[in-house]
Amino acid sequence: MKKGFLLLHTLAATIALQAQEPSDALRFSFYAPGGTARQQAIGGAMGSLGGDYSATFANPAGLGFYRSSDVLLTPAFHWSDTKASYIDRNEKSADKRFDVNAMGLVLGGTHNGKGIALSLGFTTQADFRSNLLYRGRNNRSSYSQRFIEELARNNVRDSTAAYMFPYGSSLALNTYWLDPVKNGSGQVTGFSSNSPIATGLLQEQQIENRGGIYELAIGMGAQVKSKWFVGATVGIPILHYSRKSTFTEADATADTSNRFDYAEFQENLLTKGMGLNLRLGAIYKPAEFWRLGISVQTPTLYSLTDEFDYLLTTDTEHYQGALYDASKDYNDGKASEFKYRMSTPWKATASISYVLREIEDVTKQRGFLTADVEYVHYRGMRYFRDADAETDDTGNDAYFKSVNNTIKEIYKGAVNVRVGGELKFTTIMVRAGAAYYGNPYKEANGGTGSKLNLSGGLGYRNKGFFVDLTYVHSMQRDIHAPYRLKDAPYYVAETDRTQGNVLLTFGMKF
Repeated sequence: MKKGFLLLHTLAATIALQAQEPSDALRFSFYAPGGTARQQAIGGAMGSLGGDYSATFANPAGLGFYRSSDVLLTPAFHWSDTKASYIDRNEKSADKRFDVNAMGLVLGGTHNGKGIALSLGFTTQADFRSNLLYRGRNNRSSYSQRFIEELARNNVRDSTAAYMFPYGSSLALNTYWLDPVKNGSGQVTGFSSNSPIATGLLQEQQIENRGGIYELAIGMGAQVKSKWFVGATVGIPILHYSRKSTFTEADATADTSNRFDYAEFQENLLTKGMGLNLRLGAIYKPAEFWRLGISVQTPTLYSLTDEFDYLLTTDTEHYQGALYDASKDYNDGKASEFKYRMSTPWKATASISYVLREIEDVTKQRGFLTADVEYVHYRGMRYFRDADAETDDTGNDAYFKSVNNTIKEIYKGAVNVRVGGELKFTTIMVRAGAAYYGNPYKEANGGTGSKLNLSGGLGYRNKGFFVDLTYVHSMQRDIHAPYRLKDAPYYVAETDRTQGNVLLTFGMKF
């Protein structure tokens, strides 16, 4: 089983086979958007309220409520605890960091007595930073079975299995985690794992996620009639995500004659790129105190590049001992690279607000109640061939079709609800809110996911200067599958993540 037979066209044909997964598409789509401290304090419900920089990323029609200009900055501090349950065992991990949640400029004024504004800025739309750890004893399946299924799916029964799949199966064969199964004539009929499933396997997954989605945007909103406001935003999200994942599987017994002690499979992934999206919105005031909003966000079309490598160490004890193999050895010692496109779901939001003492002089308003209901079409997430690849001579189209079909099978549309309110006491404001992000899973081996944010904050406005302080307590339930199998049962880890977020927005009007 030598690696020297690897051909360049073989590497190109297999490079995508483990780089893109349905879970990655969801990671880049299932998040609570960032914004100013004021927006976060009211649960993120900015769809019909307007008059805040965050309208750029929620409903740009809200920019039409501006009559002056703003400049602002929102730093934030986050900390989190993640609990994971895997096969009746619980583990815990933690993390903390600073970042900038938003900064921007709104240039507002009037035209023919009606408000109009242009916004330029940046916001952190998604924060991927987290640590995850889970462990358990599994007597139903092995990680190595995913490699057996890969070889069977590609109908491989010869020596090419040792070098055609350098992102998993070939590494498993070359370290003897897998062995070929031969008939009486010496022909290979399949492959088997040396992991002793029947007597139990101790499994552990450690994942370190870093990065986020940082969106640059230009938005415009205007009052077009006495009761109508419209707006549009062009967004350019910059995605940067890294993951270091280590899965370990060990013999749960003290038997040294069963050809297996442990295997450790490590993945290093860096995904980076840019996208483009469009937000369109309108706000209608049927009566002086009421505001109704509707907005639509197109899918973000990303152009992404993955840089990745895999390392596998297997100890088969007295059989072949401890052996190491790495995907870089099949690629001149370099990490592999793959370019592709991905689109996120459509989003549509309906909103309503009731303003206490709605008058033109906003300094005399006494507060508001507001709510958003948002639908996100997660089944619509898709992977595509890179735009620069005019033809598909590697089989990637077939692979993307398979992944996209899996997305349609395991995900569904979800409804998100955000509510909030504010009471104003001259220069001081008190705010509170909540947001619920619904389950995107239709079928995920019994797991579900959701997110609940509870928030509160204070605001200060005086002589053109403003400061907002907010705390958001976030509780997220999700699942993580260390591997998925088609022909055998597998477990998923259920995760509960609690996160605290402190945001401070300060700025001035001019």
